[in-house]
Amino acid sequence: MDVDAYTYTHRQSWYRLDQLSRQHRLSGAEADELMALYRRTSQQLSRLQSHSPDPELIGGLSALLTRARGRVLGTRVEAWRAVGRFFTHSFPAAVYRIWPWWTGVAAAFVAIAAGLGVWVSGSGSARRILGVPADPGSLTSPGGEFETYYSAHPHDAFAAQVWTNNVWVSAVALFTGLLILPAVYALFMNALNVGVSAGLMADAGRLDAFFGFILPHGMLELTAVFVAGGAGLKLGWTLIDPGRRSRAQALARQGRASATVALGLVAVLAVSGTIEGFITPSGWPAPVRIGIGLIAELGFLVYVFGVGRRAAKGSV
Repeated sequence: MDVDAYTYTHRQSWYRLDQLSRQHRLSGAEADELMALYRRTSQQLSRLQSHSPDPELIGGLSALLTRARGRVLGTRVEAWRAVGRFFTHSFPAAVYRIWPWWTGVAAAFVAIAAGLGVWVSGSGSARRILGVPADPGSLTSPGGEFETYYSAHPHDAFAAQVWTNNVWVSAVALFTGLLILPAVYALFMNALNVGVSAGLMADAGRLDAFFGFILPHGMLELTAVFVAGGAGLKLGWTLIDPGRRSRAQALARQGRASATVALGLVAVLAVSGTIEGFITPSGWPAPVRIGIGLIAELGFLVYVFGVGRRAAKGSV
């Protein structure tokens, strides 16, 4: 190996690694560059140690890598701290600040679903208007489609499918909220589906089975949808009434908050998807399954109104 030529070829990357190692703050791209240069220089040092007897060159690169190693580890710690701050401050505070919106969405959703359920269960004309089959026995009978839906696929694949679908539904409710009506329509269609299913199961005398399969995952899942809908409607209302800020400034601020909510809900929906994939179809007694769902729901509410409230008050 021609050590001089090798040194000349790589000295710019070594200089860049030294520069990044001494830099106080790094952007995301610079942190990635630092890690890539650190790995590459480590390999180069190993190659030189096996071919070059030059102790000065070996010592210099070793010192450079020692300094870079401390910076790399520090960058990773900072990244984990940023993730921790997101879930202990940014996300719960953003959800707490819009709680009147999503609790309002929740109240309207439950009222509409309950009203539709009562209408469908006691009226043949309601079924004709909504296009529901006259004989829904394949859906409502024991072992019918309503129940087998949760166990027709492997648990892990079903949980992933449910999570993906719920993330999509929440994203539609959130990001179409800027136009208000599309978000209202998406939320109404979800309430319609829940209400019709409840009405048909009630008419078949199987309302206990309905709640036994819906509540374990549905409490947290629907809360996430309510939060997404509330955030979306808040974003749309900001376009109408920006307050004391300019419309552009108000939208930019609320848009960032909505993006924070959207990112955090991905994790919340992963929890509800796991419950739906593994707990709902488990065959455990309904009180046990519902109890697990209730614990998850209460945990989220305590998280928002406890951690989120403190974080929101502390950042005012």
